[in-house]
Amino acid sequence: MLGLGGAVVAMAPAIALASAGEAIADAGLTTYPLAPGYRVNVRSGPGTNCSIVDVLPEGGYVTIRCQGPGTWVSGPYGTTDLGDCTGNGRFISDAT
Repeated sequence: MLGLGGAVVAMAPAIALASAGEAIADAGLTTYPLAPGYRVNVRSGPGTNCSIVDVLPEGGYVTIRCQGPGTWVSGPYGTTDLGDCTGNGRFISDAT
């Protein structure tokens, strides 16, 4: 589900960035690992034209809250225009 090669829409680990309220809200959501060997750009929106606000290190995890259309991106998990919202206006590509 997640993967990425470089200039992909991305997000930071939900556990490390979650406030107390988000940690409670995340209790029912699934956490996914990033593609092995890839760093992932965290963006302020679902497209590659949105600013990079963070970078996830190799071996990171994300919690996906919802998905929506963004920029077409190719990564280790295919090519898609889906952006995964991880909360607080932070997005990664579903190809990552």
